[in-house]
Amino acid sequence: MNDKVDYGPLKGLIGTWSGDKGTDWSPEKYGLNKNEYYETITFTPAGEVENAESQVLAAIHYHQVVTDKTDDEPIHNETGYWIWDKKSSTVIHSLTIPRGVCVLAGGSYSGETENGAAVIEVSAEVDSQEWGIVQAPFMSSNAKTKKFTQKITVGNGVFSYDETTTVEIYGKNFEHTDQNTLSAQ
Repeated sequence: MNDKVDYGPLKGLIGTWSGDKGTDWSPEKYGLNKNEYYETITFTPAGEVENAESQVLAAIHYHQVVTDKTDDEPIHNETGYWIWDKKSSTVIHSLTIPRGVCVLAGGSYSGETENGAAVIEVSAEVDSQEWGIVQAPFMSSNAKTKKFTQKITVGNGVFSYDETTTVEIYGKNFEHTDQNTLSAQ
């Protein structure tokens, strides 16, 4: 890793994390379905990126694989970047899932901590001019992602997250939530 790159509050993410206490509440036609899962997330430094000769970002690439505990089958596969903009104290989370959905979430980092661990919150909404959601036509018509919020806490060898994706499906709005606590490997 290039020690000269300032990853700010994201530095603690770098490495491999795993956890087996994940809970996923996902929409079903007649309610919500609870899935318990385990997962592995690998965060790799991607270095600095310069935009328009005036913005310097520090990026960390990640890959997440979530596996259902009941049958050991993958239920979620995600890749993206966590990005730190030191000048504006902004954290950006760009993610893509292989359902034809991309999210660009962001938020200001206030320096908040819990027991010495960085607390980071990002969000995005469909049709937002700043932090938005793009999805394939099928998804827009059948399972439209309307909002995404995520809170992560990282430090002291622990990484946890709590995220909610509001999805319009089956003629209703559902809050699809995921939470897990992972340990550094």
